[in-house]
Amino acid sequence: MTLTTERAALRVDGTDWAALAGELDELGCAPTGQLLTPAECRDLTALYDKPELFRTTVDMARHRFGSGEYRYFTHDLPAAVAALRAALYPRLLPIARDWAARLGRPAPWPDDLEQWLGRCHDAGQDRPAQILLRYGAGDWNALHRDVFGELVFPLQVVVGLDAYGADYTGGEFLMVEQRPRAQSRGVATVLEQGHGLVFTTRDRPVRTRRGWSAGAVRHGVSPVRSGLRHTLGLVFHDAS
Repeated sequence: MTLTTERAALRVDGTDWAALAGELDELGCAPTGQLLTPAECRDLTALYDKPELFRTTVDMARHRFGSGEYRYFTHDLPAAVAALRAALYPRLLPIARDWAARLGRPAPWPDDLEQWLGRCHDAGQDRPAQILLRYGAGDWNALHRDVFGELVFPLQVVVGLDAYGADYTGGEFLMVEQRPRAQSRGVATVLEQGHGLVFTTRDRPVRTRRGWSAGAVRHGVSPVRSGLRHTLGLVFHDAS
């Protein structure tokens, strides 16, 4: 059965978003409830071997990003990917606007996702940024940010598609925050199959004695120890 936007919205709504926002404030990342069934995860994983669905493939070792591979979808997104992104955007939007207010920044994101993406395209960011990633044993991803142009949505979501401990080991999601006038802090998270992890795209508000400051954040993946690890990356701005 195809995952519709309505069905995806019901699953997204099942997350305690107040608690998630609080955890984001505390750690810079926070898990959602289950967004995909195991069967839907397997269906998405199988798409990796259909190169016609993707605009490009990136060999991370070649670019010194780490080791492993990922593929960017075309604008013709699979139904499940489009449905999840559409359902998540209105839940993430209030958090994004709250963060912008705390940091004294503009909040250029309209209520409608397609309108926001249209603004990205008008600014020259017209390449889709939804990603399917595959890591084998020994693969890893260096700390980085998914900032593809001047227009940035401050939150993104990664969804685990394989079962930790059964399909793969290792490969924890890593997030490192450069705290203002303090040493950096790292967070490691195991992605549950079918569950999402909301995390900071570039920086987030951190309370200091002087008020709110921007804490710079990067994310990556620890080395996979065994098996294959697939994830779906949902980004809410397009690339230049």
